[in-house]
Amino acid sequence: MSGGRIAVVGIGADGWAGLGERARAAILAADELVGSPRQLALVPADVHAATRRTLPSPLEPLLDELAERTAASTCVLASGDPMLHGIGATLARRLGPQRLDVHPHTSAFALACARLGWPQADVELVSAVARVPDVVARALAPGRRVVVLATGRDGAAQVARVVRERGYGPSRLVVLEQLGGPAERRVEATAEDWGDAPVDPLHVVVIDCRAAPGTTLLQRSPGLPDDAYATTDGQLTKRHVRAMTLAALQPLPGQLLWDLGAASGSIAIEWLRAEPSARAIAIERRADRAAQAASNALALGVPQLDVRTATAPAAYRDLPEPDAIFVGGGLTTEDLVARAWAALRPGGRIVANAVTLEGEAELVVARARFGGTLTRVEIAHAEPLGALTGWRAQMAVVQWAATKP
Repeated sequence: MSGGRIAVVGIGADGWAGLGERARAAILAADELVGSPRQLALVPADVHAATRRTLPSPLEPLLDELAERTAASTCVLASGDPMLHGIGATLARRLGPQRLDVHPHTSAFALACARLGWPQADVELVSAVARVPDVVARALAPGRRVVVLATGRDGAAQVARVVRERGYGPSRLVVLEQLGGPAERRVEATAEDWGDAPVDPLHVVVIDCRAAPGTTLLQRSPGLPDDAYATTDGQLTKRHVRAMTLAALQPLPGQLLWDLGAASGSIAIEWLRAEPSARAIAIERRADRAAQAASNALALGVPQLDVRTATAPAAYRDLPEPDAIFVGGGLTTEDLVARAWAALRPGGRIVANAVTLEGEAELVVARARFGGTLTRVEIAHAEPLGALTGWRAQMAVVQWAATKP
């Protein structure tokens, strides 16, 4: 272990009075106390007279400094539980957990569930702090209970807007301000009635999800309705094939997907919806399609999708190593599949779909060279045929799926 130890103390709206003995001792022992202006103000000046430092934005210079520090004792203040969407998690990733002494306070999530009488195990937590509020969209479903960590005087209004725009205007919204402190306050309305009402910057938004009549319901499992996506030119992996494709790609915690020839972004979007800790990069050579993929990601609650306007395989050299690759277009581009296979992490999965004879021929070659399976899927839908009903077939899809040794 290198570098000095760093204390991370969670502090609530109840301030110094709400801290335990060990948390107070960690603050008193520090040569430097770091936190936001609000957090620093919660520690009385006559209690801790050492150097006080405002948490910078961006954080990187401070993280670099702490990484090199070996002598001075530092205590970083955090809101509530530092390891729950807090700076404690950031410090652990950057400096390593072995350098931290963490003293958690009761989290805003726990307090919110206590105020509502909701079992925490049945409630979803979403952080909209330093993120666009559209991240809430992924959590919306009838009957789901959600606690949203928000910030700013317009935080609740922005969350209410997202809930309304996704068809959940009748949802009950409870805004809890200054949780656990002497100024705690509760405000309640529906999402459609909330409007632009300002709130205390320190607040959480509780959502009891209720869909308006006619709202399209979007599950997290793969295979969203095709009309959940906007397209510039109809280029979209259709619903049933999309579900089959995601099953073969296997979204797993923390893993990275390359979506090559992303078009409307549906594969990468459903990869992220299925596994919240996963990552995805969508590569699309046409700028209009790339913009549409980013717009779809925002609408469907995964704005973290990294959309890049580039051409494969030239784009490969600038990308981090993937755990999974989907090839949705450009199969006949020279060396595209071979170079994708070379870029894939050992144990990673690659899946490619083809609807043309030329694309199918490339997949036959890929299977012979790299192994894996070939699957041919034909789907037909019942549609009106005059006064009767008949089957209308989609184009057959050939899918190659392989795992790299």
